[in-house]
Amino acid sequence: MTRVIELHLLYASIVWIAAWLLTSIPRGSATMKYWIWVATSINFALPLSALPARWWPSTVGWFVAPLGIEGLPWNLAGVWAAGAALMFVRLALRIRFDTPIGGPSVVGFVRPRIHLPAAIDRLLTPDELEAVLIHERRHARRRDNLIRLLHEVTLCLLWFHPLVWITRSRLGLYRELSCDESVIRQGRGDELLAALAKMAHCDSGLLQAGASSFVHHRLAHLATTDDRDRIATMLLAAAFSAILLLAVVAPIAQSVAAYACALTHGLAR
Repeated sequence: MTRVIELHLLYASIVWIAAWLLTSIPRGSATMKYWIWVATSINFALPLSALPARWWPSTVGWFVAPLGIEGLPWNLAGVWAAGAALMFVRLALRIRFDTPIGGPSVVGFVRPRIHLPAAIDRLLTPDELEAVLIHERRHARRRDNLIRLLHEVTLCLLWFHPLVWITRSRLGLYRELSCDESVIRQGRGDELLAALAKMAHCDSGLLQAGASSFVHHRLAHLATTDDRDRIATMLLAAAFSAILLLAVVAPIAQSVAAYACALTHGLAR
């Protein structure tokens, strides 16, 4: 089991590095980059690359042998269990007491609904409010709250892994940028830009804490051209799909090669 976990985290981290590099490329749509990070999150949650270890001899010991880790000590397992329990309690409290405060937001997981503050219609024009609603409807239709919850559960289990924490931030950023793209496609990018600027400078704090941390990225994204370069987006999808597939196939090839090598040496004797 320890070797399966080692193998999974090794290849999941490699996929994460690929996701970071690909999504750092300026070209390509934010929506595709969002789904790349969703796939990266799922890859951490589901040990796809470790499945071959159930069928073939594991050879990932070289990765941890210099550290002297031969098994998972009971005290280390206890630390992980305590940390996971605290994280689950933290998540449960957040879900229980998290009420919509501040600006426009989507609440609910299975049947999401849009929450709008009472004062927003006095701050925004009808066109600007419609642009905000397009953005929020995209969150609701895509069940972004449910996707975020699934990653939070992964974070509870892998709380010790820094890349899972960074994935949470990347998901948040591209979740907002991809919904902004849906506004741009409907020709309301300028209205959303104006609405964000007004809410960001409003004394009432009409931007959610998570959304306000990305406001500068969103303003810059909305101010650029609406040409998202379809070729670059397709190349991003193809490159990441190939890397994700390789992360599943590579352990099989590695184990088969090691098994064949051991068998050859055995026959030679």
